[in-house]
Amino acid sequence: MESNYSPQQLETTVQAWWDEQKSFEVEEDPTREKYYCLSMLPYPSGQLHMGHVRNYTIGDVISRYQRMLGRNVLQPMGWDAFGLPAENAAIQRAVPPAEWTYQNIEHMRGQLRRMGFAYDWTREVTTCRPDYYRWEQWFFGQLIEKGLAYRKNAVVNWDPVDQTVLANEQVIDGKGWRSGAVVEKREIPQWFIRITAYADELLKDLDEMPGWPDSVKTMQRNWIGRSTGLEVDFALADGGEPLRGFTTRPDTIFGATFMAVAADHPLAVAAAADNPEIKAFVAECASGGVSEIDLEAAEKKGVSLGLDAINPLSGEKIPVWVANFVLMGYGTGAIMAVPAHDERDHAFATRYSLPIIQVVRPADDTEIDVIEASWPAKEDAVTVNSGSFSGLAFKDAFERIADFIEEKGIGTRKVNYRLRDWGVSRQRYWGCPVPVIYCDACGAVPVPEKDLPVLLPEDVTFMGVQSPIKADPEWRKTTCPQCGKDAERETDTFDTFVESSWYYARYCTPGADGMLDERANYWLPVDHYIGGIEHAVLHLMYFRFWHKLMRDIGLVNSDEPATKLLCQGMVLAEAYYHDSTEHGRVWVKPEDVETEKDTKGKTLGARRLSDGVALNATGWTTMSKSKNNGVDPQTLVDRYGADTVRLFTMFAAPPDQALEWNDDAVAGSQRFLRRLWTLVHSNLEQVSVDRSVPADLDDESQALRRVFYGALQKISRDMDRGQFNTVVAACMESFNALDRFKPGADDTRIAVMREALGILVRVLAPITPHLSHVLWQALDMKGDLLDAPWPEVDERALVSATQSLVVQVNGKLRGHVEIRSEADESEIREAVLSDEKIARHLGDQDVRKVIVVPGKLVNVVI
Repeated sequence: MESNYSPQQLETTVQAWWDEQKSFEVEEDPTREKYYCLSMLPYPSGQLHMGHVRNYTIGDVISRYQRMLGRNVLQPMGWDAFGLPAENAAIQRAVPPAEWTYQNIEHMRGQLRRMGFAYDWTREVTTCRPDYYRWEQWFFGQLIEKGLAYRKNAVVNWDPVDQTVLANEQVIDGKGWRSGAVVEKREIPQWFIRITAYADELLKDLDEMPGWPDSVKTMQRNWIGRSTGLEVDFALADGGEPLRGFTTRPDTIFGATFMAVAADHPLAVAAAADNPEIKAFVAECASGGVSEIDLEAAEKKGVSLGLDAINPLSGEKIPVWVANFVLMGYGTGAIMAVPAHDERDHAFATRYSLPIIQVVRPADDTEIDVIEASWPAKEDAVTVNSGSFSGLAFKDAFERIADFIEEKGIGTRKVNYRLRDWGVSRQRYWGCPVPVIYCDACGAVPVPEKDLPVLLPEDVTFMGVQSPIKADPEWRKTTCPQCGKDAERETDTFDTFVESSWYYARYCTPGADGMLDERANYWLPVDHYIGGIEHAVLHLMYFRFWHKLMRDIGLVNSDEPATKLLCQGMVLAEAYYHDSTEHGRVWVKPEDVETEKDTKGKTLGARRLSDGVALNATGWTTMSKSKNNGVDPQTLVDRYGADTVRLFTMFAAPPDQALEWNDDAVAGSQRFLRRLWTLVHSNLEQVSVDRSVPADLDDESQALRRVFYGALQKISRDMDRGQFNTVVAACMESFNALDRFKPGADDTRIAVMREALGILVRVLAPITPHLSHVLWQALDMKGDLLDAPWPEVDERALVSATQSLVVQVNGKLRGHVEIRSEADESEIREAVLSDEKIARHLGDQDVRKVIVVPGKLVNVVI
């Protein structure tokens, strides 16, 4: 053991030893309890960021701890490798997306290895490799056969200059992110997977998932958006097909004062043919984004169609408008509008001077002014101005009005969902090709299993204007697998959420001849899944949905993919900037910033080192490239070592809370590790010899064992709860006690010190595995530290010869007494009343009684 702690050399040596021993390769073992710990796989952007490091360190700590508890632990890693960033990089760097992606994977794999994460790399998955995506192509064919995948027309964002479909996030202020052209709405054929068929099960099963955060479950419930309501027909005054709308508020139908239809609704299209104003408005609606967020953010506008509908309850004529906030793809493409009790409808009605009629009021008769603002409440609402249905509470009004509508045959009760079927088609190149062939005679035909995978060509020239597979007629040409006639391949690729919806299962069955094999059911479900809460309603919803699909096709036998979910907090850092008249806000890199802080670490002022310009600070904000406030993990590892970085990220905050970056605290974490190294080295000759701890110990030795086993009790509890910050704090506190302990040449005291070091090294092993490995070997402890059992608490060491009791006089704290642990009440009473400090508070007053709470306190009543 070297005298100086040199983490860079030490860590690479230990990692080489792990590799040589194949320490983290794991096989199924039915005789052992399994534990599958998984962190969400990264996109290979080229560099790890601190969010990655925090996420993966949490997972590694959990995995190593579970291994020490004796479980058969699987912790794999892979790459979510398809997606738009690779296409963007290809344009900027003039390299094929595949080449850029594989280079990044190689570099990032090295970064992960340098952090010492205990991954079974033999199970590595790269989602852009044909041996992976061929199985999702096969699975998609199964879904088509079962009617769970289908093709229909859908509205998309179309860039008329680049001649391509844009994702919602590529539409910026209604324009294409690259061309700057005004985006158009176009209707084109798209493939969908029928997630709505599983809506009830996805919703119901949330109640059976105690290991998932309530916040995530709430977001998923809201995203599924189950609502019970009424579909009701509004007849047109001039005849024709009635407008059918859905409402969750039948109690407000009397207040419907206009109808609104989508720009591509048949009524609007017909009206536009003869009316220039309507035609211009419909054309205007054809530009801009198509997402719900776009619609919510857009100014609410419309044009009257010159038609009237009939309110089915009041019998009043109400105008029909075409509006930019209604979509054909959502519901029926027509809505009833109740301005008095809906904020959006109120804004529209106010703008266009449409009637606003109050039809519900607060149950407590509080005065409201619906002309001034809408009043949307329902739970404490009572109907008014509603004919024979007036004076009813919400539930009664709902049932009686629904009964009336159904009896008249103009509507029906219905359960609706906010959730829509999952559109998986993307008109991009860098993705998994949709495995479908189009034949004039046979229609859409899934590619047969024997012809899979449909390979995506990787050596391509990509300019970003059109997908290379769409532009290549030779790639598209094929023959129909049913009739043998000339046919064409589908040129769309899958949404990348498809790849990330099942990777966790493929880890379980590397090299399987099918999508999965029987090994999957040994490992699944995942015991602990770790990732950001930003994935709550996309990845995590599809992740659950895909698992149920695999269950129903017979590939897995569990209902949910993960038992426990941890959403780690963000990594925050201060960002510094100055306002430039020429360039606007200019962000400054941390290394070019000098700050003045108060004693609590709050920034008082900052300036740029290069020229002294005064800077502004944002306060704590998410690390990002755009703000120049990111911290490069590789730089930290090169400077401090991986163990220091791991220790800091676990110590700085609880895993589910935001971590505020602090350079000084990183350096402090390394000082702790150096102190531990130095303590072991300076006592190595004595403590490296195995000695048993005798029963007869001096007071200091007993006190040290109480400290360590008390800390171990707390550490074990907090490890189980995932409170790793308090685990590190307890390690530091117990180390301080050990550092003060001087064993001398006393064999008994040396044995106590060796025992304490054995505990400390083991509990630190999941967090600082490299240092712990070397110290374990230097101490000549038995076996491989990776397989050393988690230390057990010696309850006898926690027993103290004395106890400290709080003493109160008439309920007020007046002091403490130290007394034998075995003392009875009479002995405790005598000790308290004879204590000089307590006696001063008693004076010459009579003691009425002495109340003893064993092991805690004594209250003297005078």
